[in-house]
Amino acid sequence: MNEVFNEAKLAGITLNNRIIRSATHEGMSDENGRPTETFIKKYEQLAKGGVGAIITGYVGVMANGKSPAFNMTMIDSNDKIAAFAEMVKRVHAMETPIIMQIAHCGRQTRSKITGYPTVAPSPIRDGLYNEDRPHELTESEIMDIIRHFVAAVERGKKAGFDGVQLHLAHGYLLSSFLSPHMNKRKDRWGGTTENRFRIVKEILNQSRKRVGDYPMLAKINAFEKSADGMRIDEAVKIAKMLEENGCDAIEVSSGIIEDGFWFARGEFPFEIIAAENFRLKAIPRFLHPLVRTVLKKQMDSPQPYSLYNLESAQQIKKQLEIPVIAVGGIHKLAEINDIIENNRCDFVSMARPFIIEPNIVNKFREGKQLESKCINCNFCVIGIDARPFKCYYGKIEK
Repeated sequence: MNEVFNEAKLAGITLNNRIIRSATHEGMSDENGRPTETFIKKYEQLAKGGVGAIITGYVGVMANGKSPAFNMTMIDSNDKIAAFAEMVKRVHAMETPIIMQIAHCGRQTRSKITGYPTVAPSPIRDGLYNEDRPHELTESEIMDIIRHFVAAVERGKKAGFDGVQLHLAHGYLLSSFLSPHMNKRKDRWGGTTENRFRIVKEILNQSRKRVGDYPMLAKINAFEKSADGMRIDEAVKIAKMLEENGCDAIEVSSGIIEDGFWFARGEFPFEIIAAENFRLKAIPRFLHPLVRTVLKKQMDSPQPYSLYNLESAQQIKKQLEIPVIAVGGIHKLAEINDIIENNRCDFVSMARPFIIEPNIVNKFREGKQLESKCINCNFCVIGIDARPFKCYYGKIEK
């Protein structure tokens, strides 16, 4: 059996193989953000399907950072720990590790959803949600956000998660601090890479004092579409600073939400956008061809649809001692074998392939299948705004 399916260590966590379920918003929590029985069963299905480890969909650390997507999971209070502990217990019963991804959505949400103004390091309007300019966080508000992240790390440990992953990618709040495109501050939280990294450094260092050697991972962007966005040279620098400040492993991604389908490359799913988007629903159908042309130009993803973060991940891996996880357009067993056996990255993670086939790892291991059935239609990426995640296979149910 090849190296992909051998037992491996990730940040001290034992995995049965090197294929990880990357964070994927599930929309299966209740209205208060607690995981439901349906949600837990979905993770049991993944564990039965052979996944090496599960990284949860993003879990919110405070109310003003709640996602606009359907029923975001929240870890913003101690009374939610018990529900998460039940989730962990059920997944651990199948000998599968589970890592909680924690996040604050920053400007990439809607005040109608959170009940609060959107917030960001700088008052730069988001190009997709297009609300009023977000509130520029004050020094005391930044310190409060740091406290909420540290508390979330503690709660993750108390609930029994094998580790946590800080979501530093895709334009959410911590990502927006790191990005020169979204952070134009002139104080100690902006300007240089070191200053933009300061909020992450504080979260890591303060968390270490509370949780000791508990595994803390990070997901970062190596590239952003905007002319002044993240580029690989700076991503390498940030990855080094993460390692220096106690981060145990890094997953390498790209893109922010206003970039369109750069972070989840594939087909442009206009049909479901037109049917589900809170703004497009009001546009008459006879205008859809024009709207489609405009939006496609703005949001369409570039080719290739496969392995689009691998080169960046390899460059980062060359500079680090801690494990690096490649994510993005990994659908074929041959690709996974090549990445692992040739030491291009230490682990791989997938999101969309697990939506259509929760048991894809078992299929790979048993030789029943050589690639995912996912067609990169991206309907699942849009569908989560209104309902729990599912595979649409390029069609909206009538």
